[in-house]
Amino acid sequence: MDLIGRFRQRLSEYDDASLRRVCEYYRKDLIHVLESANTSAIIQELKSRNIIKVDNYLLIREKLGTHSFTDFLLKDILDLGRTTVIGFLDCLHKQQKDHLHPNFLAILNEVSQIGDNLVPQILLDESGPPMNHELIDIQKKHKEYLMVRSQILEEHKPPGSNLEQKSFLINERYVNLVVVSIDQFRRRPQNELIQTGRKHEEYMEETQTGLEHISTDKLFRWSRQSQCNPRAVMVSGVPGIGKTTMMQKFLYDWVTGKLYQRFAFVFFYRFRELNTWREVSLEEMILHQYPYLEGQLENILYDSERILFIFDGLDEITDPMNFRLSKLCFSPKQRDDVGTIVVSLVRQTLLRGSSVLMTSRPTRLASIDTSVFQRVTEILGFFHKDRQIYFENFFENKELSEKAFSYVKENDMMYTFCYIPAYCWIICTVLSACFRIKPTHIGQLMTSLPKTVTQLFVAFISNILANHNYQNRDDPRMLTSEAREILASIGWLAEHGVMNHIIVFDKHDLESFSLSSDKPMLSCFMVESGHPPNVDHTFLHLTLQEFFAALVHFIDYNPDKLQESLKKTESYEDGRCEIFLRFLCGLSDNSTRAMLKPYLGELSPEASRQVITWLQRNNEKEQIANQFPEHKRALLDVFYCLHESRNKALVLQCIGSNNIDDFSNMSLNPLDCSVLSFILQFCEEMEKLHLNSCCIKREGLRKLAPVLHHIKNLSLQYNKLTHSSCIALASGINDSRTLKILNLSHNKLEGPHLCDLMMAVKTSSIEVLLLEDNKLNSSSCLHLATGIKDNRTLKTLILSNNNLEGPNFGDLMAALTTSRIEKLGLGHNRLTPSSCVHLESTVRSSQTLRSLDLSDNNLGDLKSPHFTGLMAALKTSMIEELLLQGLRMADEHAPLLASLFSSRRLRVLNIHRNKFTDAAASYIKTLIMNMPSLKEIRISSIYISERTKKELKALEQSRQELQIEMD
Repeated sequence: MDLIGRFRQRLSEYDDASLRRVCEYYRKDLIHVLESANTSAIIQELKSRNIIKVDNYLLIREKLGTHSFTDFLLKDILDLGRTTVIGFLDCLHKQQKDHLHPNFLAILNEVSQIGDNLVPQILLDESGPPMNHELIDIQKKHKEYLMVRSQILEEHKPPGSNLEQKSFLINERYVNLVVVSIDQFRRRPQNELIQTGRKHEEYMEETQTGLEHISTDKLFRWSRQSQCNPRAVMVSGVPGIGKTTMMQKFLYDWVTGKLYQRFAFVFFYRFRELNTWREVSLEEMILHQYPYLEGQLENILYDSERILFIFDGLDEITDPMNFRLSKLCFSPKQRDDVGTIVVSLVRQTLLRGSSVLMTSRPTRLASIDTSVFQRVTEILGFFHKDRQIYFENFFENKELSEKAFSYVKENDMMYTFCYIPAYCWIICTVLSACFRIKPTHIGQLMTSLPKTVTQLFVAFISNILANHNYQNRDDPRMLTSEAREILASIGWLAEHGVMNHIIVFDKHDLESFSLSSDKPMLSCFMVESGHPPNVDHTFLHLTLQEFFAALVHFIDYNPDKLQESLKKTESYEDGRCEIFLRFLCGLSDNSTRAMLKPYLGELSPEASRQVITWLQRNNEKEQIANQFPEHKRALLDVFYCLHESRNKALVLQCIGSNNIDDFSNMSLNPLDCSVLSFILQFCEEMEKLHLNSCCIKREGLRKLAPVLHHIKNLSLQYNKLTHSSCIALASGINDSRTLKILNLSHNKLEGPHLCDLMMAVKTSSIEVLLLEDNKLNSSSCLHLATGIKDNRTLKTLILSNNNLEGPNFGDLMAALTTSRIEKLGLGHNRLTPSSCVHLESTVRSSQTLRSLDLSDNNLGDLKSPHFTGLMAALKTSMIEELLLQGLRMADEHAPLLASLFSSRRLRVLNIHRNKFTDAAASYIKTLIMNMPSLKEIRISSIYISERTKKELKALEQSRQELQIEMD
């Protein structure tokens, strides 16, 4: 029995109450599925089965919007009972059977594999396992302890300010993060923040991501990849994306009985706090953290299947972790190093049946074997609506939150990195400080707001230093000197960390860079954790560490050190220095550095010149090698640095060689397009820009639109652009006097917005328009006609590989007679003899048409007078090149073909892939010998004998200027 068959059988075995419980359990999964599905098709299918009435739902969907409607529809279906529920799930499968959404596939697998045990498992997660009174009492005490640790969400106060640190109930403030399941972790060649940001931008455009969304209550669900209920789950995520907060919320939801009550006891550890532990046993680990469990620990550990260990921050452990250790622990009393104990729990040699939930940065996962985890997930952070909620929560003032969010949305670079909660916090902190200043007019406010990521972090540091100076303002000069000294030490520590993948620093690290934890300014930038004497320090965010690593070269300039750092960045292949380099280039801008001058004095102009020189050399090197895809990406990375520099003269100098004209065959997300647009705006005129097979979609095209009118030859083939992209294209080419060639072949532009594009074509100076293979149909002919009618510039129009046959084809042909088109491609368009009457009219009327491609259509029906009329029109036309290959012409068509000899202009004729036999040879000979204008003819046919082919080829001897091709 196949998967869907087993699934249906399982559903039929549930009673009504169980079926409803199962569907409620899968509510979030079903919402993900419905949001990417064609709900209209599902509703119509349900109606055809007499399961629901359709009219109301279509109206409600228009009113509520996609997300609210899917929730409403699911509730209704559940309320309508068993038959409706099973019918709905069946319709959902039928509508998606060729491309099942991963969440729906997860439902099918889980129900099919553990159907009998699914309801008991759901009940166990709701109510928990049976326990004796002693364990119930100690569990209550344990939950009370963890409640204190998990219920309050602390929000950093703006560093250096005298504002109180804000605290919130986590249940009221927590914003859900998007988490997806991945097969296994893969090494990443780019900086992890940049790589995830790129992926995030791609996911935001796709309704169907191809990845399974995982809510926290499904982390231990049946895994299709490992074919089991996982015991070890890894949650990966870039720095600041909310791994620790997510674990805190998980802990809180367990304490309050909202999820996974199957676990009677949950033990939470941070790896950074375990760094100082040497030889220890599992029992000692637990009692050190939870001493009140001492009397019942043996009973607790006895039922190991009811225990969950959470280990947060694998990347913060100082000792290497080898998950393929041969030496493992087998007893909770056995003493060993912390790493061995954790690996033994994951490998199930210690407390077999217990579960482990672990978090880590992606960079750490690159060095371990993740196959020991039965599920590996990745936090993608905030999508659009989640970012908006975060801004609303931060500002608590609707007007300010809208103003801030609107500003950030217009800044592509900042908005992209808003998928990271910690980044949102930095942005909101800076913007709230800008709003507090209350400039006298809106223009002054907009000028004061940061334009680049570098300016954002400069503003962040400036606010901290301003607050610090305000509180200690007796001697500003001494404060500037002190600030430079401390920030230089912090900077060299930061750079050491960036270059060596270190994010956790202990007392020894601080002392090595002349830093002391009692310095008030240090606490503005770094966070302490642990208890004396074992205190660790981390920067507020990894990006802040990368910023200080760059800033130090401008505070404490040393040409040799800077040169060494720049050289190191080129040797790393894991992208660890990408953001560091962007900050270096951003700080090379004088106006950006000037924001720090009041607090740090003059920052080194020599460092700026050295960075600019490096950037110029790197740009030249990458442009030379731009023909290779890996160097195209490297060149784009240079453009990101130029974007941060905001240095117009430098940009003009770097693009002076004009070798940035082809980025084909590399994926460009909307942010890449935004950066490319920034660079291209400085090109007054470009000969060509080819962006073929770049996975550009509507949003990316919208970013590029403002610069498209600079380009003479623009190619966007194979990008899966749809008709909705036509609006962005239209805005980019409207009234353009530069653009001459526009290649949009191999996309999907069929639809109403094609009219917008064609109107823009009409008002531009485009001479060549290529729309081959765009799913265009008869209704598209009306939109095409709009742009062609009376068009005085368009000379070439290629519409091959579409489906233009239909009632509106005549409108397109009529429009052609008023244009100046010289070359028309209509090959492979499913045209029939009925289209010939319109083609004939165009051929007779056009005074400009010189090349006509009618290949691979079904025009040659001798029973239809229209084909004869078309051939007669071709004899007297102005056409010089005629492509008639693949028209299914046979010997009976040969006399019609031979009649073309009277044409005085035809130079090129292609009749290969027809069904001519030796019987047609005499007519073809007549054509060749009696048409003086003919210079090239192609005759290939599998039905013509080799002897006849040789005879035809020999005619070249009589006509020296004629080329005869016999494939």
